[in-house]
Amino acid sequence: MSITVKGTIERRDIGMGAWALVTEEGTTYQIMRGADKKLLQSGQKAEVNGKIREDIMTNAAIGPVLEVNSFNLI
Repeated sequence: MSITVKGTIERRDIGMGAWALVTEEGTTYQIMRGADKKLLQSGQKAEVNGKIREDIMTNAAIGPVLEVNSFNLI
């Protein structure tokens, strides 16, 4: 399922660490490994277009896994 969401990038210190996108509504998505390093800056606001990956499980388990296709920094 493709989605576009706006939110704030956060680094979570869970296990080896994980990146998250937290929306204004409070929904947390775990950003899938391999995302562009320009996006992965804690506190940065972005609009992200991607795909929810229901076929992947992670150790962090902080929310649905979001595979980033594109993004715009806000």
